[in-house]
Amino acid sequence: MKNVILIMLSLFFVTACGNGGQKKAQNTDAATETKTAVADANTVYVYYFHGKQRCMTCNTVEKVAKQAIEANYASNTNVKFLVLPTDDKANEALVEKYEISWNGLIIDKGGNVINITEQAFANAVNSPDVLADLIKSEVNKRLN
Repeated sequence: MKNVILIMLSLFFVTACGNGGQKKAQNTDAATETKTAVADANTVYVYYFHGKQRCMTCNTVEKVAKQAIEANYASNTNVKFLVLPTDDKANEALVEKYEISWNGLIIDKGGNVINITEQAFANAVNSPDVLADLIKSEVNKRLN
């Protein structure tokens, strides 16, 4: 009985952190953007790195970050939000540069980098407005 419960719990966690069906087109666009991102030091990049399996918090971090960028910088071509799978070879240079092992939320403009992964995962689910405000604040610091 214990083994059955353990197996069921394991299966639950594996499926709960499943990839939610990422689109190939998004990965292709992200790979193209990645090459551009490395070269353009005048743009503020908000990178959300993720692995194949994503939990509710992982998805929420991406959602809140994307909404924060769209709400505050939709018409600003100097701010870009990129979702980058860590297992994609096209993103390998950025994964190494920012020392990402699984997930990460990084804001960078020409080497002025901040890693807000810890704050993102601490606030995304229960205090998304705190995360959105942090993203806005850090992007604004790099725009000025």
